[in-house]
Amino acid sequence: MTNASGSGPAVRVLIADDQDMVRTGFRLILQTQPGIDVVGEAADGVECVDLARRLRPDVCLVDIRMPKLDGLEVTRLLAGPKAVDPLRVVVVTTFDQDDYVYGALNNGACGFLLKDAGPGLLVEAVRAAARGDALISPAVTVRLLKRIGEQRHTAGGEVSSGPLTERELEVTRLVADGRTNQEICAELVVALSTVKSHLASIQAKLGLRNRVEIAAWAWRSGAVGDR
Repeated sequence: MTNASGSGPAVRVLIADDQDMVRTGFRLILQTQPGIDVVGEAADGVECVDLARRLRPDVCLVDIRMPKLDGLEVTRLLAGPKAVDPLRVVVVTTFDQDDYVYGALNNGACGFLLKDAGPGLLVEAVRAAARGDALISPAVTVRLLKRIGEQRHTAGGEVSSGPLTERELEVTRLVADGRTNQEICAELVVALSTVKSHLASIQAKLGLRNRVEIAAWAWRSGAVGDR
């Protein structure tokens, strides 16, 4: 299926949640959006992994608490460091707990969203994941980054910026501030391709998998907090 705007293929989404009403609600929200196509639904973790590997959706929306396999294990299998041809996973949950957030992100999730975040953020999270960006619920982000900053000070000191250039550090700081690629382009007055090249270089140099990990590194190293 093509994007309703005609600009390219639609974003293909798989929804995994053990509650039928939640899946239906997400599907109704997403299917009304131009350029988004819900290609499958799963009621448990095993079904989600099977469908994801067969359908190869652009984005998997995965609940934390599901039968057979929980969302963290599903995320690890589909998006973790050892996943073959990893997929983009956005974890969506009712439970705003730090261990869930850290578990999801450590297992490769490119987004973490609370179910009460609203339709707008759900759509934004799907679109962000599809283009290689990431989105975490604002309430979670503030607390998460604050905790990371506190852990750095408790540990005593900063992590070296290592091999990053000054421009790459600028991009890293903006990512940590929650800026999108387009906003970084405007801030630094550079082309989108340049921003993407910087992000790829940052990830390669620091051994990071996505922009969420870039943001976490920036806060942990002091690149954001000590400006």
